[in-house]
Amino acid sequence: KGDEHGEAGFGSVFIEKTLGDRFAIGVDYVPSSLETETTESAKHDKTTTDTQSAKENKIQVDFEDLTTVYVSANVSDSFYVKAGMISVDVITNESLGTGSTYGNTSLDGTLLGFGYNNSFDNGAFVRVETNYMDFDGASLTSSSGSQKISLDSLHGISGKIAVGKAF
Repeated sequence: KGDEHGEAGFGSVFIEKTLGDRFAIGVDYVPSSLETETTESAKHDKTTTDTQSAKENKIQVDFEDLTTVYVSANVSDSFYVKAGMISVDVITNESLGTGSTYGNTSLDGTLLGFGYNNSFDNGAFVRVETNYMDFDGASLTSSSGSQKISLDSLHGISGKIAVGKAF
């Protein structure tokens, strides 16, 4: 049981359709994996009164296909608010002393944010935004059926700078 904190930089691509001059719907996709560091631990099992065996455990997680479907609303000519649904695939990469493995899973969640948009006469634009992401939890059972891990809470704040062209 524990808490972890981390930070990462990543790129994404998005496509958006404006609806009038105040609303837009869009999809944002991160094409690369977001990889955690590998965590290692060693446990000693007492096999007899005189001996023990060491079991080494390693775990590393990849977050893949981070996708956001969102709506945004302009509250002024430059400022907007944003809400959406997010999903990500969680790929577990483990090497456990027991030989057991855990499967992969997907997480769904919500996104709320706000930002500043600066549009230019040639259709180009620059955006700066902040988002709060909150993913639902998940539980996985080991292949041996003897262990269960749970992710109770995954949430965080992201900052984004976007450059684009409206057509």
